[in-house]
Amino acid sequence: MEEPEKKRPPFAHRSEAAFARILDYYCISWQYEPRTFPLEWDEEGRVVEAFSPDFYLPDQDLYVELTTVRPRLVTGKNRKLRRMRELYPDIQVKLLRRQDVRDLLTKYGDDREAGRIVGTEAQRPGE
Repeated sequence: MEEPEKKRPPFAHRSEAAFARILDYYCISWQYEPRTFPLEWDEEGRVVEAFSPDFYLPDQDLYVELTTVRPRLVTGKNRKLRRMRELYPDIQVKLLRRQDVRDLLTKYGDDREAGRIVGTEAQRPGE
């Protein structure tokens, strides 16, 4: 009997879907954006800035954030990660930058998707 295909969440970017396929292939359990971490609050205690890492790997107790933006545009994400590490020192988060994502996809045979992580096309969500 064939197993039903796992229902996919609506990924924000096609590189996230490709990453999920790699995790599935290697039977690595994952959750997509399962938790949001507040990073900044206003005077009334309302959250004004938060961060939701792309993946959580429960067996490794590790959050993974993917980014395909150009290196000079990663500043905001790096700032959020630093703030998260200050506020939540026991939470492990790994940032996979544009080149890391491209290398990972190439290594695991998704050359077509890796080739899309170039130029402005990589910036388009959900494609």
